[in-house]
Amino acid sequence: MNYEEALNFIHEAEGLGSKLGLKTIKKLMDELGNPQKHLKCIHIAGTNGKGSTVSYISNILREADYKVGVFTSPYLERFNERIQINGVDISDETFAKITKNVKAKTEKIVREGYPHPTVFELITAISFMYFKEENVDFAVLEVGLGGRLDSTNVIDSSLLSIITTIDYDHMDVLGDSLYKIAREKSGIIKEKGKVLFYPQKEEAAKALIETARKKNADFSICPIENIDIKDLNEYGAIFDFKYENTIFKDMKINLLGLHQAYNASLAISAIVMLRNNGLVGIDNETIKRGLEKTVWKGRLEVLQRKPTFLIDGAHNSQGIRALVDSLKLFKYNRLILGISILKDKDIIHMVENIVPLADEIIITEIDSPRKMEAEDLAKEIKKVNKNIIVEKDIKDAIDKSFSIANENDLIVFAGSIYLIGDVRKILLNN
Repeated sequence: MNYEEALNFIHEAEGLGSKLGLKTIKKLMDELGNPQKHLKCIHIAGTNGKGSTVSYISNILREADYKVGVFTSPYLERFNERIQINGVDISDETFAKITKNVKAKTEKIVREGYPHPTVFELITAISFMYFKEENVDFAVLEVGLGGRLDSTNVIDSSLLSIITTIDYDHMDVLGDSLYKIAREKSGIIKEKGKVLFYPQKEEAAKALIETARKKNADFSICPIENIDIKDLNEYGAIFDFKYENTIFKDMKINLLGLHQAYNASLAISAIVMLRNNGLVGIDNETIKRGLEKTVWKGRLEVLQRKPTFLIDGAHNSQGIRALVDSLKLFKYNRLILGISILKDKDIIHMVENIVPLADEIIITEIDSPRKMEAEDLAKEIKKVNKNIIVEKDIKDAIDKSFSIANENDLIVFAGSIYLIGDVRKILLNN
């Protein structure tokens, strides 16, 4: 099996959609020898902030000379991005070799009457096989959807379960209240495990704490009130943070936005919890260097200046609100917004939060069956702002944004992770 054949096998499962449940992934992992049982996992769930928290933690671990496997989703530009060791994507050859084995086991369990694994289940299995083969020191896992029934939750134990901010998202699957959504995400908490929560709204916090107590887990809430922001601008932030009796001075991050300082404090808290339990040997200076070296593609990422071209993976209401807050860090004359949204998202609130700020809006479309048609999105946007241009082709939308922008303007593309992945690829490959 070569790389293209491996990708084709994965993509053939796309029609199966996203089915939550652990029965199939457990059977598949059994057939593969349960590589996940040999891994030391740090498991991260939440609505927003998962990706940057994964990146902060993995970079700190790498800075301490640990070998770190990272499993994230979705990818921005290339499929292999989802599975990395020490910041390097899985190679095409290794991906094909492991996928060949996974394909053979998939065909076996299907013959035995099990459902065909979904795309996410297949990739989860491949990542566990890869991390086991490469004997990583730690595997940092980002939950795909929810937590309790997400395929990454096939792991029996974790060194630490982390839950980032929780907001309304995937309500058709996870529930129609913050309590229900949080209860699903709290499913990654293990019996007598260690848990770190980002401070939540009361409804979500109640669900998380209930689950932690039910499972006799040792839980801690990140004390974000202990952050002292010293500088916050369009290039990053510098802050002090106190965790228990330790003060971390002049912590510098290059990810943009106040929320990224909070995510960094969550990562610091996680590393200190691991350290206090004798699970890592990392000093404070190493934590500081790891944070400063952290980058996270597609999250408030500036791709060029004059005009400033910014992309952000905000794809739900909470993410859009964080983007809107972060725009205050930039100095610009006009805001030109490029936007595309999936039709199953909270479109009305996303539009209401950001569209009124834009001087010009360019509506485009991503290549996905879940996309909202540009004409339909235009109807929603017109209710708030009539300065719209429809350019269905993403490259045409980018070209249009440059054609109407002056060097002191700010161009922002947001609304879907799939959109910014395409924008990034087009712009950087020009």
